[in-house]
Amino acid sequence: MHILTVLYGHPTDPGAFDEYYEKTHAPLAEPIPGLQSFTYRHCSSLDENPPPYYLVAELTFDSMESLQAGLGSEQGQAAAGDVPNFATGGVTMFVAHD
Repeated sequence: MHILTVLYGHPTDPGAFDEYYEKTHAPLAEPIPGLQSFTYRHCSSLDENPPPYYLVAELTFDSMESLQAGLGSEQGQAAAGDVPNFATGGVTMFVAHD
């Protein structure tokens, strides 16, 4: 299993980010070929400090080959190309695997 984790920094307008993510970006990501699961959630801190990220998304694929093929597909390219439209707080991505 390979999980692409996307960490979104704090946006300039959280309400606009949330609306765009839910109504526009997530529907672009869901049809990526080979995608087994797609989840996203907001971050909270365990103390009074703000968390380092605003939102975490996880996209699960069965292999690195499947992940690369999915991201290279038309649907994957559409989702990746959409990120600059709403991610005003920056984005960090990495792949975790077993």
